[in-house]
Amino acid sequence: MLIITILCTIALYYLRNNSRVNYIKHVILLGLICSELTLNVWYLLNGAWSMAYTLPLHLCSISLYLSIFMLITEKYALFEINFFMGVGGALQALLTPELYYNFPHYRYFHFFIAHISIVLASFYMVSVKNYKPTLKSVWKSMIYLNLIALFVFFMNIVTGGNYMFLSRKPSNPSLLDYLGDYPWYLLSLELVTLIMFLILYLPFPVRNYMKKRTKKIK
Repeated sequence: MLIITILCTIALYYLRNNSRVNYIKHVILLGLICSELTLNVWYLLNGAWSMAYTLPLHLCSISLYLSIFMLITEKYALFEINFFMGVGGALQALLTPELYYNFPHYRYFHFFIAHISIVLASFYMVSVKNYKPTLKSVWKSMIYLNLIALFVFFMNIVTGGNYMFLSRKPSNPSLLDYLGDYPWYLLSLELVTLIMFLILYLPFPVRNYMKKRTKKIK
C-alpha cells in the first residue's frame, strides 16, 4: 500500500498537464466521500457505532473532511493548513496503521483508500493547481492543529473516547511509544509535529533555490 501511495503521487505529478486531469480530482473526491459514507454504514450494520469511538474526531478523519472541502472549493486557505495536517497525519497512519482487520476485509481497504486519498488530495493541489505552502503556513497549521486538539480533548472527556490519542497511546506500536509516558508524550509530540511540518515544507524552498540558481548559471 505504501508503494501504491508513492506510485499514485508520482503519476499525479506526470499527469498534471493532461487535459483530463480534472477526472483525477473526481476520483480522489469519490475515494474520500465513499470511504467515509461506507464506514458509517458498516458501523451501523455491525452495531459498532459509538460516541466514544466512531465520531470523525481523529486527525485523519478531520483531514478527510478538510480534503473534501479543499478539492471542491479550491481555497488556498484550506490547502495551506490541510497540506501539513493531512499529509503528515496520513503518512504517519500509513507507516504505523492502527488496523485490526487483515486483507481482504472491508476495513483494510477502507483504511488505505481513505488515507491514500487524503495524501493525493493535497498533492493534487500542489501538482495540478500549483499551490505552494509557505513558512507562514507551517505556523498557521500548528495553531489550528492545537485549537482542534483542545476541542477534541474536551470531547474525549464528554464521550470517554481517545480521539487524536489525547487520552492515551494507541494500542498498536507507533511513534508515540518513543515520546514518553502520558501526558508528557503530548509535549514531545508538539516538537515532533513541528519538525514533520518543516520537513514537508523543506522541498518547496529548496526547489525555489535550485530554480534561481539555474537561472543565474544560464
